[in-house]
Amino acid sequence: MQASENNRSFTQLIEFEIEPHQQPALVLALSAQTEHLARQHRGFLSASIQASDDGRRVLNYLQWQTREAGEAAFRSFESGEEDFWQLIRAHQAKAVTFGSFQVLHSLERSHDNALHCSLVGWR
Repeated sequence: MQASENNRSFTQLIEFEIEPHQQPALVLALSAQTEHLARQHRGFLSASIQASDDGRRVLNYLQWQTREAGEAAFRSFESGEEDFWQLIRAHQAKAVTFGSFQVLHSLERSHDNALHCSLVGWR
């Protein structure tokens, strides 16, 4: 199934498998890199960095207005000053898994405690 062209929101998920002692440093490095991407690239919507309780995984979630914006930012990340592959080596990631997704449904709570839902049709 494919999302309709009306929805072009795009999410990148990058999961790192690491040794627990590497988790804090990787989280800090990803935080800095993610803030840099957000400032430097148009189309940024949101990001989060999540750490597993056992210390063995870190998940970097980046959401962009369009696939093109996300891919352009990632190309920059791959070849930037602190390039992505150096980041992987520096934090001794055992495995890195990439995923790209179109957003089809989202649910958010606003400041006034109301729920807002967005659902995109299929074509």
